[in-house]
Amino acid sequence: MKATPALAALVLALASFGACAQMSPGLWEHSVKFKSQSGDMEKSMAQMQAQMAALPPDQRKMVEQMMAKNGVGMGAQGMTARTCVTKEQAERLEPPPMGRGECKQDVVSRTSNSLKVKWACAGKDPSSGEGEIRFSSDKAFTGHAIVNSVHNGKPERMDMDTTGRWISAECGEIKPRNAGKP
Repeated sequence: MKATPALAALVLALASFGACAQMSPGLWEHSVKFKSQSGDMEKSMAQMQAQMAALPPDQRKMVEQMMAKNGVGMGAQGMTARTCVTKEQAERLEPPPMGRGECKQDVVSRTSNSLKVKWACAGKDPSSGEGEIRFSSDKAFTGHAIVNSVHNGKPERMDMDTTGRWISAECGEIKPRNAGKP
């Protein structure tokens, strides 16, 4: 499985599920760890990290800065994403759109401290899944999701665990995703 911008979009989409219930507006950091059934995702992440390490220092710095400007970082265990949640998004109590036009998501259930969602994405890299976010406060949550996809004609399942923590009321360079859209 090749780690691509589609993976980054999936991570941001999963992270955006946190932007839904009992959440303070502002800058959030989401850490996502994943385990794929085939192990291909982990191999791809290791390859990407090796490619980054092999870049000349000035090029590596440029790529890292570009990723950071978009709120994305990679580590040995997974990815981190920083997202900006507007007051309106926090008040709407709905996850923002996933960022891919061919995706449909539904809130399956909601309580005062949890949200269960399911989604399906058509297109080039079709996938579907379901997940649950549990809020420990308006500034922290944990979650788990199962993602089903097809890669190279074979079904693939990935388990994703996420944690979210509020960083600050100001988002800095990180822009809100789909701000003001229902």
